[in-house]
Amino acid sequence: MSLVMDINVEAQAKEAKRAAKVVSLLTTDQKNAVLKTIANTLEGNVDYILKANEQDLANGREKGYTEAYMDRLALSPERIADFANGLREVADLEDPVGDILSDWTLENGLQVEKVRVPLGVIGMIYEARPNVTVDATGLALKSGNAIVLKGGSSAIHSNQAIVDIMHKALEKTLIPKEAVQFISSTDRKATEQLFTMKEHIDVLIPRGGASLIKAVVENATVPVLETGVGNCHLYVDEAADLEKALSIIVNAKTDRPAVCNAAETLIVHEKWFDKNKKELIEIFKDHNIQVHGDEEAVREFPGAIPAGEEDWTNEYLSLDIAVKVVKSIDEAIDHIDDYGTKHSEAIITEDKEAANRFMKLVDAAAVYHNASTRFTDGGALGFGAEIGISTQKLHARGPMGLPALTTVKYQMTGDGQIR
Repeated sequence: MSLVMDINVEAQAKEAKRAAKVVSLLTTDQKNAVLKTIANTLEGNVDYILKANEQDLANGREKGYTEAYMDRLALSPERIADFANGLREVADLEDPVGDILSDWTLENGLQVEKVRVPLGVIGMIYEARPNVTVDATGLALKSGNAIVLKGGSSAIHSNQAIVDIMHKALEKTLIPKEAVQFISSTDRKATEQLFTMKEHIDVLIPRGGASLIKAVVENATVPVLETGVGNCHLYVDEAADLEKALSIIVNAKTDRPAVCNAAETLIVHEKWFDKNKKELIEIFKDHNIQVHGDEEAVREFPGAIPAGEEDWTNEYLSLDIAVKVVKSIDEAIDHIDDYGTKHSEAIITEDKEAANRFMKLVDAAAVYHNASTRFTDGGALGFGAEIGISTQKLHARGPMGLPALTTVKYQMTGDGQIR
């Protein structure tokens, strides 16, 4: 497989814009048929994809990527089957395009409809996970959009192979392959080109680490749907139930430590900690959780590391966790205000008044009472696949499913009315 490094990103974006017109005209049934064709074609070319993935894995081993990073990068027949099944699940989702959100008739008889329509062309900038190549494409096409994909260099061979197969599938469908563009250059300038092509790209969605998201948000002139880093907090209140607290902490930290909705900081009320620290310390030991703590936490947890400023801001993506002991719920909320990323925050308590205060005052896309932050996920929340989790407040917030990839258009029907 040869990777073309000298490419014309603007030309690709123009092709995507033309193809977006075609996609926008398709019916739900036609789009669903396309997704199922892509799914079947991916399953029929597993060996081709795995061979390309092995090139990326070999490069990762040579460069000394972390175990968590290599896990995100690695593909298998089972993971490719999951890609395909994910596309079929998107096909089963309700199509938001064409939904009439509201309608009314003016006194002069002019009929007004507020209708969901595709955004147009989505620019997707992401890092190690090859699954994003498939997931983002499926969501973009189902919502009537074209997409320009710019994956990270660590997964360049895997992503190129996946796009090759998707293009092969699209040749059998009503959607032109130009609707799915992949920027195969590893030159950073290719990514930067996407930032400023407002005339061709309607929205940028960055998905990855803090540095990537910051670069896009600070440099793009194209509108950005910001997906945020997950420095997620669990606050164990004075009135927390021990069994619930331990179960939620273990799930939020250890279920999948390398994802953005995993807990990275544990804040504990001092009275609860004094009463239950033995059980908490034991559960951390059982699950090999490494504590980076304040003075009290370091004093109590064996092997704890004193926390510096970077520990309160860190998205560890591992079995490390920052631990802070506080005197009040307001101290916990202040800490979250100072260090949170507006992603997912949780309070564990049997005090409904405390829970209500926390959920009203904490500024985040998702706030939980007596539940794990791991539920911040489109599938887990019951509305299907997601293209990312937005931590901003305009257009979309939280897990972004199909409706987030649409905008609205006012359609007016008259009979000669003039003003």
